[in-house]
Amino acid sequence: MSSSPWEPATLRRVFVVGVGMTKFVKPGAENSRDYPDLAEEAGKKALADAQIPYSAVDQACVGYVFGDSTCGQRAIYHSLGMTGIPIINVNNNCATGSTALFMARQLIQGGVAECVLALGFEKMSKGSLGIKFSDRTIPTDKHVDLLINKYGLSAHPVAPQMFGYAGKEHMEKYGTKIEHFAKIGWKNHKHSVNNPYSQFQDEYSLDEVMASKEVFDFLTILQCCPTSDGAAAAILASEAFVQKYGLQSKAVEILAQEMMTDLPSSFEEKSIIKMVGFDMSKEAARKCYEKSGLTPNDIDVIELHDCFSTNELLTYEALGLCPEGQGAMLVDRGDNTYGGKWVINPSGGLISKGHPLGATGHLCPVSS
Repeated sequence: MSSSPWEPATLRRVFVVGVGMTKFVKPGAENSRDYPDLAEEAGKKALADAQIPYSAVDQACVGYVFGDSTCGQRAIYHSLGMTGIPIINVNNNCATGSTALFMARQLIQGGVAECVLALGFEKMSKGSLGIKFSDRTIPTDKHVDLLINKYGLSAHPVAPQMFGYAGKEHMEKYGTKIEHFAKIGWKNHKHSVNNPYSQFQDEYSLDEVMASKEVFDFLTILQCCPTSDGAAAAILASEAFVQKYGLQSKAVEILAQEMMTDLPSSFEEKSIIKMVGFDMSKEAARKCYEKSGLTPNDIDVIELHDCFSTNELLTYEALGLCPEGQGAMLVDRGDNTYGGKWVINPSGGLISKGHPLGATGHLCPVSS
């Protein structure tokens, strides 16, 4: 008999059986639509891909950041159906889309549901993200304090300053050059040419990337993700559901998925690299490799959170693709694109594909 009062749970296998998404577009553009229309397109595409009716869905986890409460219900009711199922609204900033997927997976893994819809959408405003509520504490106040104490704060948008200074810290510590970050922007725009859903599909030279409009310091606009309107959806199912509906040929198992929040090192070490999330990305990756039994050498394709080119390079190191401090060498080897060791952000990444928060996000899943 176990000496622990808690017996380890037997977790069920979880499979992705259908996916769908809209094209990501610039907010306010002529072809932009309201969130119920975006959600309808993504949701219906995912159901069609899975070849199941909405009535087979047990629960829905719906992610968005900008909108009033219960937008998830409005997005689903008059397009996919009203079957009385639980609809859980998720708001977790840039991790919103992956959080909806994380919750949906846990519901199936724990035996609560057989089939769950993970849906995310965003209808954003033009320009950089700002503060919506000025009469209360902002969630990133301690992050900003750390930034001010180390580098100061200018009138530029805060997010580019955080990730720009994280890049500067990397340059100071390891000798990384601004060209290494620019090469990542160049690579992601080049990849997006082949993605019809991408907000941008233009290829640029490295010189054009570096000479484009300055957002903050060396970070130019072609190295920063835009705001976007768009939606994406995934249908997750248990092994029993897959067998019941004959979906074996299309089911993709999620072997591992981890979600992390900040560790003390995010603030205690007075490092901007740590403050923007390096250690939690590193720990999430470690747990995924451990649970899946895989290593970076077993991976071929990676989609990661390139809100800015600097964060993509930092994430190479957090994921263990190279030793800490050697992300620039990985870039120079071409190990982040076709013909190299990995193809990283073949979609164009957030930099070129776009970043509607609820439909994208920072996640660390391993699938087969």
